[in-house]
Amino acid sequence: MQSEHSHLARLEALAAFSGILISIQSRANGELSHRLNNSIEAAFISFSTGLIVLIFIAIVNKKVRAGMGNLRSSLKNGALSWWQIPAGSLGGVFVALQTQVVPIIGVAIFSVASIAGQTAVSLFVDRVGLTGGGKKPITKRRIAAATITVLAVLLSVVDKLNLATFSIIAVLLALTSGALVGVQRALNGQINEHTKQSFSTSLLNFIMGTSTLLIIWLVNIGFAQGKVSPLPGWNIFLYLGGRIGVVYIAFSSTIVQHLGVLTFTLFSVGGTLIGSFLIDLVIPTNGMKVTWYLFGGLALTYLGVLIGGQSRLFKR
Repeated sequence: MQSEHSHLARLEALAAFSGILISIQSRANGELSHRLNNSIEAAFISFSTGLIVLIFIAIVNKKVRAGMGNLRSSLKNGALSWWQIPAGSLGGVFVALQTQVVPIIGVAIFSVASIAGQTAVSLFVDRVGLTGGGKKPITKRRIAAATITVLAVLLSVVDKLNLATFSIIAVLLALTSGALVGVQRALNGQINEHTKQSFSTSLLNFIMGTSTLLIIWLVNIGFAQGKVSPLPGWNIFLYLGGRIGVVYIAFSSTIVQHLGVLTFTLFSVGGTLIGSFLIDLVIPTNGMKVTWYLFGGLALTYLGVLIGGQSRLFKR
């Protein structure tokens, strides 16, 4: 019992660390997008760098190749359905929606709406057992925890909200993008149950996500008069986003099998807020500063975890 308690506590810590990684990834991808002046191309490059890393890992690590073999076997015997395979494409669609919606309603409203979509869907996919790790009932405590997490994100960005640019359609798209992320995490958990190797699951995700973004990018070039921007030099930080994504998908696909999507989301959001605070404190973006609203958001996130009755990290 004690060993299981410790194991779950470690997974919760990894979920929070995953959120910190996402904050670093966001800064790196944001800088790449700014240098290219082309957010879709930046997302494609980010995914591509991650895919290259994973292909190299698969070449030198036979366990990753064995995981892909397990995946093919599960598809052949019907244990895994073909419709579950494009989980990584949902990540590509999320990025595409993000690039279209953020210029309309801003990062702050997009963040709140997408987190709301993630938490709402997390309750549902946990209820139906989509992660492959068993069903988790929708309880009042879990609903309260999800609601408080959304409020935490809202509080952390309240000083950046601009209701003058509010668009109900754009907000609905942001909600949808968050919901897609929740479904993606659940499907990754199920896929990981069959590959039995988290980097194999990550490889599949990056193959599908990169392919999806390539199609979106080419369509943008062909029909929306988009452009191809030259690479902005070889600053290693600019291309860090894809490599972080490799680790993030590997972590999340394993963690959601044990904790569920909602609990992973709670800890991940908390980690993202902590990471954002540290980054803005150490390497602030022009015109941005750390505010008390962010501190309030961090406190609310912690409260949401406690109310949800999920945390083993703070129990003795």
